Amino acid sequence: MRVERVLAVFLLVIVTVGAAPAAVAQPRDLAAALDKVIAERLAQMGAPGAIVSLSVPGEVDYVKAFGVGDTASGMPMLVDNHTRIGSVTKTFTGTAVLQLVDEGRIRLDDPIARYVEGVPSGDVITLDMLGRMRSGLANYTDDTGFVERLYRESPRGPVAFAMMPRELVEVALAKPLNFAPGSDYEYSNTNTVLLGMVVEKVSGVRLRQYLQDNIFGPLGLTQTSYPADGWLPGPYAHGYNKSPDEVIVETTLWNLSWADAAGKIVSNVYDMRAWAKALGSGALLRPDTHAQRISGGSSVVPGVDYSFAIFDVQGWRGHNGDIPGYATVAVYLPERDATLVVFVNSDVAEPHSAGQIAYDVTRLVMPQNVYELGSEPPELIDEP
Repeated sequence: MRVERVLAVFLLVIVTVGAAPAAVAQPRDLAAALDKVIAERLAQMGAPGAIVSLSVPGEVDYVKAFGVGDTASGMPMLVDNHTRIGSVTKTFTGTAVLQLVDEGRIRLDDPIARYVEGVPSGDVITLDMLGRMRSGLANYTDDTGFVERLYRESPRGPVAFAMMPRELVEVALAKPLNFAPGSDYEYSNTNTVLLGMVVEKVSGVRLRQYLQDNIFGPLGLTQTSYPADGWLPGPYAHGYNKSPDEVIVETTLWNLSWADAAGKIVSNVYDMRAWAKALGSGALLRPDTHAQRISGGSSVVPGVDYSFAIFDVQGWRGHNGDIPGYATVAVYLPERDATLVVFVNSDVAEPHSAGQIAYDVTRLVMPQNVYELGSEPPELIDEP
């Protein structure tokens, strides 16, 4: 298995999708149709379980758990299970940065060198470039030595493989830039770890505390946390990943300190529903700051843009996440005031397992806005 797939780890997986949308199910049949297509997709991927939420005010309010949350015990997946959301964390970190912009404490055109020493071309790379994945900095999670250490040390327990933000960025800073800053787009977790370091330096508090005081608390996200190690609040879904030697490993209590500001947050479906809407509507930012955030994005593939720590996929604003053992989609469609959240407790399937379900759900319910991020899933044997 290629290292890039093993540590697709909370990365953005993007390829084109081309299938024609299916017809929209009638309202009275919608829940049954969703149940059927999700269960079929889950079985086809061989994933243990999933939690899916679709909310369209006045039309749809669907929340359901599928499969098992623990393959060893057979414990069913529960709707209120906590899970690791991977790169959806980036949307929180990006919002924290933009809140500091709103307060006049930083500017997006500030160079990263003003806040973090030792970054190559740090006097040229701006905070805006970091948030938009246009810095050219290498991705530390692509480093072979890092991956080997991850799989060697993580199984030892919830406090194993602990890394500080500076250690993480040093892995990347030892490598040359992949392109001149601002000249191209390339997804790199290093960018968001650096932004987290900026938040801590400017605010004077740890990122965990900043998020609690300025995002989790104000929005009432009581089931969302930025853990110090690998312990999970209960109830939680167990996670499953395929190691470099092609063995399925349980990753549930792995210490994700190495994911840091790019992928460490834990949450549940109800909090992610609230967050997807707040993020997509700009609830915690000044209107002009939110407008700036979602504009000027890089066109990754047709219909998909990446802006400041947020993407737009055929109108759906938000992010996906892929961390060892867990896959997530959390998005908001402003035109319909709709939210879609998908959790899968396995990141083994290709393409992105939560993205496959998001594709099926939107193809069924909202054919004008099909979530087409990730390569087209295989056709289901018996589609609704």
